[in-house]
Order: sequence, then structure tokens, then C-alpha cells
Amino acid sequence: MSTPDAPATPAPTRARAVPEPTVGGPRRLGSLGPVGLVLAGGISVQFGGALAVSLMPRAGALGVVALRLLVAAVVLLLICRPRLRGHSRTDWGTVIVFGITMAAMNGLFYQSVARIPLGAAVTLEVLGPLALSVLSSRRAVNVVWAGLALAGVFLLGGGGFDSLDPIGVAFALGAGAMWAAYIVFSARTGRRFPQADGLALAMAVGAVLFLPLGIAESGTKLLDPVTVGLGAAVAVLSSVLPYTLELLALRRLPAATFAILMSLEPAVAATAGFLILDQALTAPQALAIALVIAASMGAVRTQVGRGKPKAVANG
Repeated sequence: MSTPDAPATPAPTRARAVPEPTVGGPRRLGSLGPVGLVLAGGISVQFGGALAVSLMPRAGALGVVALRLLVAAVVLLLICRPRLRGHSRTDWGTVIVFGITMAAMNGLFYQSVARIPLGAAVTLEVLGPLALSVLSSRRAVNVVWAGLALAGVFLLGGGGFDSLDPIGVAFALGAGAMWAAYIVFSARTGRRFPQADGLALAMAVGAVLFLPLGIAESGTKLLDPVTVGLGAAVAVLSSVLPYTLELLALRRLPAATFAILMSLEPAVAATAGFLILDQALTAPQALAIALVIAASMGAVRTQVGRGKPKAVANG
């Protein structure tokens, strides 16, 4: 979907240990390591994104988002069964903002891919996490890694986006801003709620907010069994799995490092297109992937060199 380096947080009053997963599933997922969790989440998102694009003609962009959030919320609530009592007003405020952020991020992104190619939308969206990595970084070397990743992202996008629908570009950039906010509030939620309880509650908030929009656009199309089945698959691949994996990763990765790892998304998409769809990579695209991977490796090496923190401050 944590980090001692979450950006722009107030001065902490105390610190507490990161809550460890207490059930088999999250513990096994955590054994992948934070980098493995992020990569697994990225692969899941790419398959889910491709399926979502194919579903849009049946349910519309807003309908797909509504199905994705609703099914994901139901699944997570059934699995996590989060407690509704015993949380502070600040805890609830954090989870509500997290839910609003997820709903906005998904809505803006799907509005974008309805107007511009998926690869370009992902490339533009990832600029949000890259900007976060620069703004939240406390070490000069992270600015270098962010700059290297940014060069790769632009190269992967063909060096310019002037031929794209400007409204689609605006939606993608807005989704990127929400993605950066998602990173911050996912980390804060992960510190305030055990396991994935906060994620389940936030997903429910996002589903409640977005469902009226989906119904207004798609109406009874959302009740079609095939549409519901495909929407459920999108929810699992694009929300349940990646958000859970990222939330677990953010308990052990600084936000700046996580944000740079997010730049792998366009590279994963291009590689999947080459391996699965037989889409040949051009030399600039191959170079772009190399730059993004180098930036991600550098960010991870920087984090490893600092050592794993034992406690995090309240966000």
C-alpha cells in the first residue's frame, strides 16, 4: 500500500514500534521483503489495469472504478474484520482522508486512460511519486536517483506528450498528485491500524463516495454478471493485492525510497507488453527501462546503507 521518513508530518510526540502482522497470510507476504512486496504489487496492478481497460466499454470508466472499490472493500472487510471501536478522532480522520485519496486517484486515472494510451497515462501518473521523493528527501543522493528515474520516465513516454489529449493529460497528472498523497496516507494508516484494518476501512470510505458516480454513469450495466465478475477480478488485481502489499512495504521503507520504486510501473508495463503482447521495444524505451531500474536500485542501496529503523513516529 512504515516509514520513518513520511513527508510533511508534524513533530512527533512519541514513537511506537511498527505493529507486526499476527496472522499467517500477512506474515508470509512480509517475508518477501519490502522491495519484493512493491514489485509484486506493481505486476498485479499491470494485469489489473489491462483488464480494466477491456472492461470500460461494458461499464464505463466511473462504473469500473465503482465496481473495483466496492468489491475490494467487501473482500477486505470480510478478511480483516476491522474493529470500529477504540480508535481516536485522528485515526478516523487519517483513514477517511486515505479513502478519499484512493477514490480520487482511481477516478482520475481511469478518466485518463479513457482518453490517452495506458502507457502514457502511467508515465505521467508516476511523476507524482517522483515529485514526492524529491520534496520529502533528506539526503541529496535521493534527488539524484529521482532525477535519473524522471529522465527514464520521460524517455519511456517518447520524450514529449504534446500529441496527447490535454484533458487526458490533466487527469493523469491529477492522478499522480493523488498517488503521492496515497503514499503518505497509506504509511500513516499502516502505523495507526494493525495489519490491513485501516486499508479495509479506507476502501469502504472510497467505495461509498464513488458508488453514486458509477451508478449515475452506468446504471443497470453494473448488475450484469459478466461485468460484475470482471470487475471483481480488477478489484483483486488492482486494489486488494497491490494496496495490501504496498501498505506492508511502507511499514519498512521510507516514503522517498518507495516513491522512486513506483517509477518501475511504466517499465513493468513496457516489459509485460514485450513478453506477453509481443510488442517490440525501441532502443530509447530499453534505455528508459535501464535508467528507471538503475534509479530504483540506487534508492534501495541507499536505504540498506542506512539500516532498518526499529521504531517510527506517530503520523
